[in-house]
Amino acid sequence: MPDAYLVLRFLHILGAVVILGTGMGIAFFMLMAHLSRDASFVARTASVVVLADLLFTASAVIAQPVTGYLLAQQLDLSLTHGWLGLALILYAIAGAFWLPVVWMQIRMRDLARTAAANGAPLPAAYHRLFRWWFVCGIPGFGAVIAILWLMVAKP
Repeated sequence: MPDAYLVLRFLHILGAVVILGTGMGIAFFMLMAHLSRDASFVARTASVVVLADLLFTASAVIAQPVTGYLLAQQLDLSLTHGWLGLALILYAIAGAFWLPVVWMQIRMRDLARTAAANGAPLPAAYHRLFRWWFVCGIPGFGAVIAILWLMVAKP
């Protein structure tokens, strides 16, 4: 039977992989749908993306601080300890960009559904949201990559 530390560490790594993998997948599929300029395709893709974000990303986002806190306790580390404190700040930054991105995805989905139902092109509001979605993804995703590096390197 594995000890509690190994189980927690596995769950923490799994959560990080889910956040990174889902984020990369969502970014790729949203970009491909957007580049098609097909409102119906964008609407279907955004629907799946919103569902994936709510099921996978949200679950991992909740699990990460729980497993991280329990790991820190196992290792007798303060949450303000060097790399761990920085990782928590980056986690807050990632979350600050992720929450609006989820709202933007829902809004882009709704705008694309309306355009598809009316046989119209994607509206200007959709394109503005997509630009903001893309811009917000850079620091949000960058923060996640930096956290992973801190978790591995523990500088």
